[in-house]
Amino acid sequence: MTTTTTERLKKFTILHSNDMHGDFLAEANAGEGNLIGGLALLSGYINKVRQEEKNTLYVISGDMLQGSMIDTEFKGLSTIEIMNYLAPDVVTLGNHELDYGFPHLLFLEKMANFPIVNANLYIKKYSKRLMNPYLILNVDGFDIMFIGIVTEEVLKALKLDTSISTFVGLEDAAAEVGKICNAYKNEDIDLTVLLTHIGFEEDKKLAEMLDPAWGVDMIIGGHSHTLLEQPAQVNNILISQAAVGTDQIGRFDITVDDDTNSIVEWKWQLVPIDNTVAEPDVDLQNFIATYKEAVDRKYNRIIGRLARKLTHPKREEETELGNLITDCFAQMDLLDVVLIGSGSIRGTELGPVVTLGDMKKVYPYDGPLYKVRLTGTQLLKLFNHVMRAENRIPGESNCFQVNQGVQAVYSDAEQKVETLVVNGKPVEEDTQYSVCLQEYHYKNSVQSLNMTSEELGSPKVVTTSAQNVLEEYLGSHQLLDAKVEGRLIFK
Repeated sequence: MTTTTTERLKKFTILHSNDMHGDFLAEANAGEGNLIGGLALLSGYINKVRQEEKNTLYVISGDMLQGSMIDTEFKGLSTIEIMNYLAPDVVTLGNHELDYGFPHLLFLEKMANFPIVNANLYIKKYSKRLMNPYLILNVDGFDIMFIGIVTEEVLKALKLDTSISTFVGLEDAAAEVGKICNAYKNEDIDLTVLLTHIGFEEDKKLAEMLDPAWGVDMIIGGHSHTLLEQPAQVNNILISQAAVGTDQIGRFDITVDDDTNSIVEWKWQLVPIDNTVAEPDVDLQNFIATYKEAVDRKYNRIIGRLARKLTHPKREEETELGNLITDCFAQMDLLDVVLIGSGSIRGTELGPVVTLGDMKKVYPYDGPLYKVRLTGTQLLKLFNHVMRAENRIPGESNCFQVNQGVQAVYSDAEQKVETLVVNGKPVEEDTQYSVCLQEYHYKNSVQSLNMTSEELGSPKVVTTSAQNVLEEYLGSHQLLDAKVEGRLIFK
């Protein structure tokens, strides 16, 4: 029996988001009066496309959670309920889906009305996958397979959960994709899409490793917050990502050939989400408002006032807000060096008036802070690792902010720290220094600091709640200011 061209070729629209990070509320565009972003406008656009295009799919590539007070206060339950309104066709895990612990993630998964796929997280002891590895959707007679792959950052998050950390490993992503494609390609899959949360550069490396016979057509990724003009193409695989938040959405319009199981035509655009492209979804707007009201009642209390608005524009460099936070922690104990991960400062600005909600949104991680003692030699080794150029790739970096009294100068040409000064004196090899670390970096010290737990030694807990320290300090010290003053210099 012969098939007609219309039966053989089908058009699909794939809308995709990633790293939404609890970005629920629309904001006014400065000076223009337009509303941009927010889930109500995003939902309005998705609903509009679903009505206009017969075969529309909406997918999310990880990190729905973490970044807003609504998410933090309800430990992600609010986010999943709001995502149920959006009704994505399939979602993959990001590293922040584990921020409230793995048992809690399993609870969130049960609350979700949408499928969550992940192929490469295992319980090692039993060699059992923790999630459904893939999903096959039949859309207008065509079978589309989605496979979920997550970043190694998840392993670092799991180290904070001692009950399961030793049993969960990250299997080689490419091998897992191969296993699934080999097992199910007889099902006549027309389109194979990897939903990844490993970062854009890693996506390109992964695409290079995939055997063309496995038939992977697209990688829709997240994690690195990459803003693209157009998708990359590696090994004949399209690779896209949609930046961060809800101010935009990725859109693929593709034509798939049933005979060759391949994309024969495609167009991609990054659609800005504002009130010119869609009307807000009023039901969702009202639903989010109920959460916002509850959070506002609790967190709109003013705890202090800064001298001016302080900013944290990018994590790869010293910032005003980074200096303020490290200096707040430095006064807790006899601490020579305070290292706070730039990525744990989640907001780009704070002040001048600071509410409890503002503070918790900017610094949402309420774990303990540890004090360890390191020699000058160890401290130099640590700074050589964290300041190196490859650790400053935008969106994928593991950079740090440091307290007043520390000045480090790094030469990219020589690939080493030229000078390291603590408390006004050059660091001496045999002198011991007290160093403050977040729990996450202490427990992932090899990757984060290039130091083993043996080298760091047994820590002293200087506080069980970093947020309590910030709240007390900001409340009792008014009109604090902080400037970028050359604590970290890259030559």
